[in-house]
Amino acid sequence: MDVVFLSRLQFAAATMFHFLFVPLTLGLSVLVAVMETRYAQTEDPVYLEMTRFWGKLFLINFALGIVTGITLEFQFGTNWSLYSAYVGDVFGSLLAIEATAAFFLESTLIGVWIFGWKKLSKKAHAAVMWLVAGAGNLSAIWILTANGWMQNPVGYTIRNGRAELTDFAAVVFNKFGILEICHTVPAGIVLGAFFVMGISAYHLLKKQHVKFALKSFNIGLAFGLVASLVLLIEGDLHARHVTQVQPAKLAAMESHWETTANAPIHLFAVPDEENEKNAVQIGSIPGILSFLGHHDFNATIQGLKDFPKEERPPVLLTFLSFRLMVALGVYFVFATILGVILKKKLMESPRYLKLMLYSIPLPYIAIEAGWVVAEVGRQPWIVYGLMKTSEAASPIAVSQVGISLLAFVLVYGLLGILGFYLIITNAKKGPEALPETA
Repeated sequence: MDVVFLSRLQFAAATMFHFLFVPLTLGLSVLVAVMETRYAQTEDPVYLEMTRFWGKLFLINFALGIVTGITLEFQFGTNWSLYSAYVGDVFGSLLAIEATAAFFLESTLIGVWIFGWKKLSKKAHAAVMWLVAGAGNLSAIWILTANGWMQNPVGYTIRNGRAELTDFAAVVFNKFGILEICHTVPAGIVLGAFFVMGISAYHLLKKQHVKFALKSFNIGLAFGLVASLVLLIEGDLHARHVTQVQPAKLAAMESHWETTANAPIHLFAVPDEENEKNAVQIGSIPGILSFLGHHDFNATIQGLKDFPKEERPPVLLTFLSFRLMVALGVYFVFATILGVILKKKLMESPRYLKLMLYSIPLPYIAIEAGWVVAEVGRQPWIVYGLMKTSEAASPIAVSQVGISLLAFVLVYGLLGILGFYLIITNAKKGPEALPETA
C-alpha cells in the first residue's frame, strides 16, 4: 500500500462517516421548521412536542456532524498538499465562503434557537429555525459547488504552474454543481422524512404518543414523497449531463464496453476490470442507455474501450453502487405512495409501519452509494481532466498516513457508537412532557 492509496482510504472513511450526519441535518432542519411553524400558527401543543423532540435529535446529529467535519478540511493540507497548492485559488475560496458565510451563521443561529425559547415570540422563534435550515443548506451548496468544480472544472486558467480563478460566476453557476445541489438537498429531505416516519412508526406500533406520531408521520410522508419524485426527475437530468462531460463515468455506471448506437442497459453485470470479454451481463434492454444519455434510443454511447485503461474508473464498484442507489430511489417513491394510500388507517397497518421502521437505514445507504458513484466514477482524476489523484497526495511517509488512518477509525468509531446510542435512546423514549412555559 502506498501513500496515495492510504490517503484516499482515509479521506473516504472520514468523508463517508461525516456524511452519515450531514444529509439528516439538511432534511430534518426543514421538517423541524415546518413543525414549529405549524405550532406558531395553531398553538397546538402537539406541534410544540414535535418541534422539541425532533429538534433534540437534530441537535445531537448536528453536533456529530461538526466534530466529524472539521478534520476533513485539515486533510487538504496534511494529505493532499499538492492538490491544495495546485487548485487552492479556486477550491480554497469556495471553502472559505462556506465557513464564513454559512457554517458560522448556522452555528450562531442554532445558539439563538436553543436559548431563545422564552426570549422570542413563537413566530420569531420559528423564523430562526427556518434561518437555521437555510444556513445549513447554504453551507451544503458551497461544498457541492466546490465538488462540482472538481467534477467539471470551469472558470480558471493555468498560470505559474497552478490553476487560478478567472471567472467566479462560471464556477458558481457550473451546471454540474447545480445538478449536484439539486440531487443532494432533496436526498437529505428524503433521509429526514424516512427518519421521522420510521421513528414515528415505532411509536405507533407501540401504541404510544399516538397523536404526536401520526402528525409527525404525515409531515414526513408529504416531504418524502415530493423529494423522492424530485430525485427521479433530477437523476434523469444528471445522467444526461454526465454523458456530456464525464462519458467514462457513464460507461462505468452501466458496464458499457463497446461504443455503439441503440446502447443497452444491463439489469445486472459482473464486470471484469482486466478483460472486458469476461464480463458477465444479464438482462440487457436495447436502447435504454442511449435514451438515458441523450433522450434518443438510437444515440451513440461511448464505451470503456474508447478510453485508455489507466483513465478508466473502477467499473464493478461504480456499476454496483449506481444500481443500488437507483433501486433504493425507486423504492422510496413506492414506499411513500403506499403511505399516502394507507394514510387514514396507519394504526391498522402494522406491516407497513414495520416496513417504514426497518427502512430508516436505507436512505443512508442510498446516499453513500451515490457518493461512491460520484467520486469513484471520477477516478483516476481528482479534478476531472486536469489533475490525477496520484499527482495530488502529500509527499509524506506511509507510516504517517497509516497511523492517522488508524486513529480516525478508532475515534470516529467511538463517536459513532456514542452518537447513534444517543439518537436511538432518545428516539425510543419519545417526546418529554412539555414545560409549563414554552
